[in-house]
Amino acid sequence: MKLNDLRDNAGARKGRMRVGRGIGSGKGKTAGRGQKGAKSRSGVSVNGFEGGQMPLHMRIPKRGFNNPFAKDYAEVNLGMIQKFIDAGKLDAGKLIDHEALQAAGLARGGKDGVRLLAKGELKAKASFKVAGASKSAVAAVEKAGGSVEVTVPAKAEAAE
Repeated sequence: MKLNDLRDNAGARKGRMRVGRGIGSGKGKTAGRGQKGAKSRSGVSVNGFEGGQMPLHMRIPKRGFNNPFAKDYAEVNLGMIQKFIDAGKLDAGKLIDHEALQAAGLARGGKDGVRLLAKGELKAKASFKVAGASKSAVAAVEKAGGSVEVTVPAKAEAAE
């Protein structure tokens, strides 16, 4: 068996039908669409139309809602930060902020900043400046000898 002998099984790949290429092909003139009517024209307008019956996308119950005011944070786990420090892509000696994490390829998106989460283990002593951090992430960083500066103020508890 050689690489240049590899072939698909016979009939595994079927060529596409070229419609509208003359009467000799058997798919000329109307190209298999029949005569006249909306469905014979291009840009069929009846996609999703069920003949007056309530369409599926309207019968199914709707749930949930998208909050237009929700903050968009790039969530970064401590274990991944440790992995990037070990690989030399992040410098634990310098301040680790959104720009540093983006440059390393850790924080994708997150137009409102970075949120630090405690999944994984952080052994390196590092200082962070982030938009948000979970309590357990702050505790883990401080246990490793580092510091966390949170720039976005925590939500004020609703006064009763």
